[in-house]
Amino acid sequence: MDANDKLAEVSSAEVIEPRCGASASLMWRLCLMCFMMGMGPGMWLPGLTNAILATGWGAEWVSLAFFIMPVASLLSPLMSGALADQKFAAQKIAGWICVVSSVTMLCAFHGLRSDQSPWWFLSWFFLTSVVAAPLWSLVITIAMTHLPQPERQFPHVRLCCTIGWILGGWFASLVLRADASALAGYAGAVCRLIRGRAGSWRSLLGFDAFRLLRQKEMRVLLLASALLTMPITSFYMHTPEHLRDLGDARSTFTMSFGQWSEVAAMAITGWLMARYRMKFLLLIGLVCCVLRFVAFAYAGYTGGMVGMWFGIAIHGVCYTLFFLTSQIFLDLRVDPGMRGQMQGLLGLLTNGVGALLGTILLHLLHAWTVANHGDWGMYWLILTIFTLLCLLWFAKSFHEKTPSP
Repeated sequence: MDANDKLAEVSSAEVIEPRCGASASLMWRLCLMCFMMGMGPGMWLPGLTNAILATGWGAEWVSLAFFIMPVASLLSPLMSGALADQKFAAQKIAGWICVVSSVTMLCAFHGLRSDQSPWWFLSWFFLTSVVAAPLWSLVITIAMTHLPQPERQFPHVRLCCTIGWILGGWFASLVLRADASALAGYAGAVCRLIRGRAGSWRSLLGFDAFRLLRQKEMRVLLLASALLTMPITSFYMHTPEHLRDLGDARSTFTMSFGQWSEVAAMAITGWLMARYRMKFLLLIGLVCCVLRFVAFAYAGYTGGMVGMWFGIAIHGVCYTLFFLTSQIFLDLRVDPGMRGQMQGLLGLLTNGVGALLGTILLHLLHAWTVANHGDWGMYWLILTIFTLLCLLWFAKSFHEKTPSP
């Protein structure tokens, strides 16, 4: 029995009730669910760029593939979050998403191995992305709802996702040797298959979540999350290509070290939240983002791997201290009946709007700097400047009104 089946034993009424004590059994089930969720994309996402380029299709198809994912994220997270809040058990929705998206993913990656038209791959990949778009928001809703102290316990549950991602990447790179192969997509699909109160129409569609934008601290944090997602999209979109240009034939394995720093950061996030205000942690996360792009730019200008290794190594710290802290911050400040919609709105603005705009702009920037001039240094330097501006704006605009837990 997988994690979703076990979680299905919890009734939909329990999903929307206020938090109570979390048993060891429930913690284990939540951890297993997150572990399997991380293992799937950990197998195929770090190598997707090189797998597409290995077919000979060209860099424009890489951009289209990464364009598809945020477009899909615009379509469904709010709706699924509203359903999880009001009508259906979130774990049941997540289970069906895993089953359907695993089948469509198999069809998509089949297109990379059978010399079919690129549009075959993109069509099935788009369908997979649409179906799977709300999955992470639903998992967060399940975990946040059942954990009595999410600010302390959720980082440990989320840590299992990171460990799954690392092991998935290592399996794809070191065992399957699929750093540039559709085989990693097949493995990810199988992994996913294994894991497999308001009544108005506004609430049903999740539109009520937009009311949260009236609160300045939430509006600033959500906007900052969307803006920061734009340059961060480059991590899986173009970092593997840069590693390949530098002679790294095991880019999927190399990029997994970004998750090791995520493991370390998540292990102490609860401790940090008990001692520091959340704004401080968010700012440290932004500072790490700037340093990461500085390191990448250094690697681009010197042609050495040291800068790439350092930038990859602190990727997990960037994600944890900003995005994970943001998820917990927002969850603690909304009504229980709005948790799913809140996480859906965050997913819409980051994985949807932010990643979509980022993919478009990164494609243009890559074409101007790398494709035309081979200038990785300038590519990463521009992203450094953009991230630094995000940091300065957030530091000035975000005011944490309520005390940190």
